[in-house]
Amino acid sequence: MSNIRISYETFQKTAPGAQAALLAMGKSTEESGLDKTIVELAKLRVSQINNCAFCLQIHLNVSRRLGLPQEKLDLVATWPEAGIFSDKECAALAWAETLTRLDGRSVPDEAYESVRRHFSENEVIALSVAVANINAWNRLGAAFRFAPPIPKKASESKAA
Repeated sequence: MSNIRISYETFQKTAPGAQAALLAMGKSTEESGLDKTIVELAKLRVSQINNCAFCLQIHLNVSRRLGLPQEKLDLVATWPEAGIFSDKECAALAWAETLTRLDGRSVPDEAYESVRRHFSENEVIALSVAVANINAWNRLGAAFRFAPPIPKKASESKAA
């Protein structure tokens, strides 16, 4: 039984302008020069917080293609305790969590000062855009329960 409410393909056909805007927002982060592995870690963490299986699987797939170590992928949900993330990665993950969990409050100065110790102003902007973008995608993916794009193993694709 499928939990899908609206397929990603239906979303693409029905709201092409919205999809194009979200993709353009993502492209701006890609073109910013910000380290792609840091962006992917942030997207993974935000997608975990928002319970979006579709986005979580997409960004696991991308992270693996970028060569992120499996240990980091396994422990991103518990990054503060894991002890394997760099200070810069921890700053990005903390910033991503802060922007995702606003809960009616503003972003504290301490959170901004912390991320700025590790990122330039331009990088903070790019990271913030990436976090805003994945939050938007998460809300769509979670609302419609888009099917996660689970890659087939080589043995499965040969049998098909």
